[in-house]
Amino acid sequence: MTEVDDLETLLRDDTPLIDTRSPVEFAKGSLPTAINLPLMTDEERDAVGSCYKEQGADAAVRLGHELVAGDLKEQRVGGWKAFVAQHPRGALFCFRGGMRSEIAQQWLKDAGVDYPRIKGGYKAMRRWLTDSTDQLIEKTPILLLGGPTGAAKTRILNEGAGGGPIPGSVDLEGLANHRGSAFGRRVTEQPTQIGFELALGVQLLKHRHAGRQKLLLEDEGRLIGRCALPLSLQAARHEADWVQLDASVDARVEHSYENYILQNLEDLMTEDAARAFDRFATGLLESLERIQKRLGGQRYAELKAVMQDALAAHERGNPEAHKAWISELLTDYYDPMYDYQMNNRTKAPLFRGTEQEVIEYLLQTEDASLVGQQPR
Repeated sequence: MTEVDDLETLLRDDTPLIDTRSPVEFAKGSLPTAINLPLMTDEERDAVGSCYKEQGADAAVRLGHELVAGDLKEQRVGGWKAFVAQHPRGALFCFRGGMRSEIAQQWLKDAGVDYPRIKGGYKAMRRWLTDSTDQLIEKTPILLLGGPTGAAKTRILNEGAGGGPIPGSVDLEGLANHRGSAFGRRVTEQPTQIGFELALGVQLLKHRHAGRQKLLLEDEGRLIGRCALPLSLQAARHEADWVQLDASVDARVEHSYENYILQNLEDLMTEDAARAFDRFATGLLESLERIQKRLGGQRYAELKAVMQDALAAHERGNPEAHKAWISELLTDYYDPMYDYQMNNRTKAPLFRGTEQEVIEYLLQTEDASLVGQQPR
């Protein structure tokens, strides 16, 4: 039966994958293109694990075959066959590329389907991606895009090249499914830390394969929501060159309003229209509460009152009332923190300008790097 050991090609090309591990293992993190079609449920796996400890490997294997037999076995093989029919160029894996994936592969072969499994399984892919990430970060010059909260840094990275991503950029906030600030939660959950690291590793692998000479990232803190940057990237950030994006307060208020108010509510409406506004209002108030200590008691109480008034006005049909607390939060809370961070930087920005000026500079920088020149 076929084994796959070319992990670079497998991961770079977004190969569809069957993760045969149990649901609880999958929930801790898996590859971006993997779907969980387990050989055993969590309960079945626990039973086999207990049997292994008490009676040994042979007894555990026998129990596993007893638990997954008959109609249950046919259902699981049927799920794998359906996946293979949709993704004939995929592969399957378990934790170490051992017994579970071997059994799944054999059962598929017995059903007339020859499908490859990944040598070393999930553990080998995770280790390989971690090493690949650290190596790329060590060897690739990093350029950070900095700027105050609401300056539309993510929009530049994702839409700056004629509506598409700036070449050489990686959207860390997109991978973390979070906008980065205390108000940055999205409707859907963030990935696990492992899932975030694996997805980042795949994106960096594609970056390297594309032949990019620089890695362009938004200037993030250590955490994006609950997802932490890899230690190698945290260290590299301190020595990286950077570009500063300038934007007026009015423009930043408008951008924040569109993203944190209009877009968030729209996303909630598509998920559960009946409860959308209540969930939206609760989310805003909880986000403000998370920074209560940093704001101080009096300023928190004042901002909460303004926010509650804005929510009431919004419910009456005037969502623009939110701009009052957004403006106050940007200028009185986020801007002082940003100024403090800028004062502690050891490097001056390579370039500073408006959104359009920064886009032109970044595009010129990438073009120049491909031919070994400096941008003019």
